[in-house]
Amino acid sequence: MVQSSLATKSHAFDLVREEIESTIRHAEQSLERFQENRENGEDLQNTVDCLNQLRGIFALVELRGGSLLCQEAVALANDVPVGATVDKNGLLTALSNALFTLHRYMEFYHRQQADYPELLLPMINEVRTARGDSVLGDALFFDADTSRIPDLTGDLALRDLPVRDDEQFRVHARRFRLMYQVGLLEMLRDRQPVISHRLMARAAEGFARLTRETPMARFWALLLTVLEPMQTAESVVEKPRKKLFMGVDRYARALVQQGPEAGSMDVASEMMRELLYILYRSGDPSQRSRKVLDACGLSQPPYTQADLIRHRQQLYGPGADVLRALSKALQEELDQLKDKLDIVERGIDPEIDELGQISDSLLRLANTLLILDLRQLSDMARQAASKMSDWHSRNMYPAESDLFAVADAVLNIEDAAQHMATHGLSPETDALAQRVRQDEQSLYLREALIVVTDEARAALTLSKRAITAFLESDFDKLHLANVPATLMSIWGGLVLLEDPVAAGVMRQVAEAIDNKLLNIDSQPDQAVLEALADALTSLEYYIEGLGQQDDRNPELLKLAESSLSDAGL
Repeated sequence: MVQSSLATKSHAFDLVREEIESTIRHAEQSLERFQENRENGEDLQNTVDCLNQLRGIFALVELRGGSLLCQEAVALANDVPVGATVDKNGLLTALSNALFTLHRYMEFYHRQQADYPELLLPMINEVRTARGDSVLGDALFFDADTSRIPDLTGDLALRDLPVRDDEQFRVHARRFRLMYQVGLLEMLRDRQPVISHRLMARAAEGFARLTRETPMARFWALLLTVLEPMQTAESVVEKPRKKLFMGVDRYARALVQQGPEAGSMDVASEMMRELLYILYRSGDPSQRSRKVLDACGLSQPPYTQADLIRHRQQLYGPGADVLRALSKALQEELDQLKDKLDIVERGIDPEIDELGQISDSLLRLANTLLILDLRQLSDMARQAASKMSDWHSRNMYPAESDLFAVADAVLNIEDAAQHMATHGLSPETDALAQRVRQDEQSLYLREALIVVTDEARAALTLSKRAITAFLESDFDKLHLANVPATLMSIWGGLVLLEDPVAAGVMRQVAEAIDNKLLNIDSQPDQAVLEALADALTSLEYYIEGLGQQDDRNPELLKLAESSLSDAGL
């Protein structure tokens, strides 16, 4: 069947638009009456009839997402019995949400004159989850021949790994799998998305090097190509994609358990299709990505993943622009508030009226957060405002510990403002009110943390460049002369920040460079170079995350220690 042109589809939709909107309204009204009187099976049947009618219309005008959502909603409605009890409320809520989403999508389609069936996938999966079915993958509406995906290992300029026997193969495989799992765990927790994607990409590159000249190398090279553009994306990875990347670990485990023989395993075509879809939607302009898409006969996508995210935000809630503007306004208010708290903490000629002004600012924040339905954050701001107002009325300054509590509340609200700009409004945003800061640090110490982490990132970058220059210059030790001292300066900063584990790893790396690269006459062992590269990268990611949100990830330090241990350092 020849697919209709966009103009034909739009014209067909315009002819039936009023019928669609009227049918959705009737379905909503019938469902609402059934929820009020659950013994009335006629209203439930009317809802099912309306959904079936909508499914037929959507199939006629070739709106695949709408047709599938109606199909899933009918199956869900059939699971709701007449006289449904409270335990069926989840099914009814999902059914109500599906009708609301259909209504919003019709408005969106009429405005955009473009069909984005993937926009309805989260709602389709919500309905399926309510029924107890598995979620559908992102590539549901994507057709491609995965057998045409080329082997990119020759384009990656991969360095050979020092693999002498099966046991050494497994040592490398375990290290790369651990690296992948650390990144995957961060992805599953929706934390540090850029760092998690970098770790997973580095692990994929390692597996591509390890399985070179085997059929599985094609899979790892594709995974690396997919993950590279994701390293710049701040968006939260949704459940279907998390499930996909969890499935990748199965192949990593096979390499660890079976050794080199696992390199001949066939990778499921469905997984290859999902990865190809991610690459297709990424809009990545790199030559390697273009080579894959051209080989599969795929042109530039009509809309990218960034477009999908933007349109999904319009469909399901406030737009990203609104949230960014709101976040910016909150940040400006918070900056003024932190300045006032800083004056009170330092005791630099503070006036008692400053406490009243701080209380007023916190109350304004509390009201704004309540409007956004961030109730926990709103309550926290209101409680802090009440304390400041009480101290102001009693004409007394708060104790240092009390001031720390208010400062923590302000910092949690600041974290929430940054979170909503990148992740949208969600329960996770409001949950930041419960975040407990283990280090009751003053604003001075927080600023010191930022300074130290900035310096540490710069020093690690210079160290990595020096090692690269050392390798490219045929092991000219002059390039490494200052590296151990530079790393030890970071060690001192980490000691001051009371992070002995990170400081210990940093000292271990500095000593390894000194003993295994500088103070030897022979060519350095390739395994040592690999371990040092992995350890430095892990430290870089650890410090980057520490500087962004003061949330220390010990798994990255364990990964660095494991890399050094495998090389006998």
